[in-house]
Amino acid sequence: MIDFWSKVIPIIIIFFLGFGLKKIKLFSSSTADTLLRLSFYVTLPSLTFLSGATAELNLKFIYLPFIAIFTMLLIGLISAPIARLFKMPRATHGSFYVGTLIMNTGFTLPFVLAAFGNQGLAIYTIFDFGNSLMIFTFAYYFAIKYGNRGNSKIPIKKFLLLPPIWGLILGIIFNLLKINLSPTALNFFEIAGRPTIFLVIFSLGLYFHPKVTNFGKMFTVFGLRIGVGMLLGWGFSTLLGLEGVIKTLVIVFCGAPVGYNTLVFASLEGMDKEFAASLVSISLLLGIIYVPLLLFWL
Repeated sequence: MIDFWSKVIPIIIIFFLGFGLKKIKLFSSSTADTLLRLSFYVTLPSLTFLSGATAELNLKFIYLPFIAIFTMLLIGLISAPIARLFKMPRATHGSFYVGTLIMNTGFTLPFVLAAFGNQGLAIYTIFDFGNSLMIFTFAYYFAIKYGNRGNSKIPIKKFLLLPPIWGLILGIIFNLLKINLSPTALNFFEIAGRPTIFLVIFSLGLYFHPKVTNFGKMFTVFGLRIGVGMLLGWGFSTLLGLEGVIKTLVIVFCGAPVGYNTLVFASLEGMDKEFAASLVSISLLLGIIYVPLLLFWL
């Protein structure tokens, strides 16, 4: 438990650091836009490349990425008509819909490591391949569609040149071809990728407004992302006959809080950033409570 809190408390501190520095007007929301662009185009691709290149690809768990893929697809099908019922402005509709899709498996990792160690890390890494692939394709498609950065047409060139997804693809190629990275290359990608969590959480604090003006919409997102996600995780586990640690982790990952990239995409594509920041922030605060309880109960 001490190990768990040693990993989670710094995330909370970084969030409130950003929020506090905005309050004293040292930084503003426009600063967060710049930091999130830096994350998306530099640090996040480094992180996804390193993850793909160094992960242990075990065919024994080949079904895990597909659970992540089908979970996002099914939640997308369920949340699309629900989002339309609220008759939200286009930018808020985008943040609502994308928020229901993205699983914040990275947030669950400190809990998983504290509970299950390297076994949990191996399962997380394989599951997250499917999650990352869907985040930077399926979820980002809808961020572009509902954002205000362009017209209704999806810019295919931009979509195909997404740095994070190419980082992941190239990393997997290096992994499959057994191309060993030199110590210099490993150090470069580790140093370049390390600031990702800090940049996103700090930006979250800069965007956050501690007022719940979209209470009904916000908790509908949580119900879809967390509640329906858990049910789908349990359903897939039952269908595949999963037991023990792997069943527990599938349910936890599928029911993870709203993902950081909801805010990143909102900033990049002109969706509702304040609503996205509230979604991510409050769901993370909820996650600090329910994720360890879920691990203990399961």
